[in-house]
Amino acid sequence: VQLQASGGGFVQPGGSLRLSCAASGITFSLYDMTWYRQAPGKERDLVASISSYGITNYADSVKGRFTISRDNAKNTVWLQMNSLKPEDTAVYYCNARRRSAYWGQGTQVTVSS
Repeated sequence: VQLQASGGGFVQPGGSLRLSCAASGITFSLYDMTWYRQAPGKERDLVASISSYGITNYADSVKGRFTISRDNAKNTVWLQMNSLKPEDTAVYYCNARRRSAYWGQGTQVTVSS
C-alpha cells in the first residue's frame, strides 16, 4: 500500500495550495480518506475527511476555506486550501482507513509573508 502526497510548498497568507494524495495497493473506493496535519511541537490533527460514500467533514478551523474531494477512478484525494493563514503551516498527511489504516509520507505547507 502506498499513499503519495504532493502539492505542498511555500505560500503567502491569503494564498492557495492544492494537495494531492494518490493511492495504490488498496481498493480506493472502499476507503474513507482523511487529511491530517501536524505543526512543530503539536499533535497530529484532523483537517478534513471524505467517506467512501462522499460524505465530508472539516475541522472548524478550516471550514469555508478548505475543500476535500476524491476521484475513485483516479485513486486520488485532493485538499484545496484557500485563504491560507500562517497557522495552517504544518506537515499534511493523508490517511486511508477501512479495517486497516494507512498513512502517506506527508507534505510540508508553509504559510508566511
